[in-house]
Amino acid sequence: MNKPFYLALDFRTADDVKTFISANDFYGVPVKVGMELFYREGRPMIDWLKQHDHPIFLDLKLHDIPTTVEKAMYNLGSLGVDIVNVHASGGSEMIIAAKRGLEAGSVNKVPKLIAVTILTSMDENVLHKELNIQQPLNVAVERLALLTKESGADGVVCSAHEVERIKKVCGNSFLTVTPGIRLSDSSQNDQKRVATPTLAKQKGADLLVIGRSVTQATNPQKNYQRVMEEWNHA
Repeated sequence: MNKPFYLALDFRTADDVKTFISANDFYGVPVKVGMELFYREGRPMIDWLKQHDHPIFLDLKLHDIPTTVEKAMYNLGSLGVDIVNVHASGGSEMIIAAKRGLEAGSVNKVPKLIAVTILTSMDENVLHKELNIQQPLNVAVERLALLTKESGADGVVCSAHEVERIKKVCGNSFLTVTPGIRLSDSSQNDQKRVATPTLAKQKGADLLVIGRSVTQATNPQKNYQRVMEEWNHA
């Protein structure tokens, strides 16, 4: 894949997205659509992006009882996106149900199903003191990744720092999608486990999600090109 980067469209409205894509000539690049945009604009936003040849990662992070997730995934399967996700902490029964619903609801191709291990906005302090999970963070991520694979999903969302361990226990074909990607001179914002495109590639990440380093840049196209250059020369 020449552009293994999903550009996070963390905008409020469809008009904001269309203006941004047009102004920066981002037609056709892979994109991530999250809760903020999808909950406001819904299917018409997905349809517009597909009409303009954008591969789509629909990032809704479903986490509910298995029956509810299965029915929701049946509906999402009909959208024709490329990747959808759940929270791995929902457990194996929920992940299996998500896959079943996705396969039943898909018309042409079944989207890749991936599961969020531990959000990149969290660190070990949050894990131990707030969630009372006493395992080291990388061990907890590895455990959730293995659970995800054994439940039939295609990969996980994780930080770049955990990719090597996940590949070791789940195999090289197991998909790793890494958010929290920042250029070296960008702010971390609310992310804690961040990485540059260079580090992510060196660690073996398959797909990157990059947002504010590009979308909030003075020159988004220039920063997007920097991401590609860092990746290609890593």
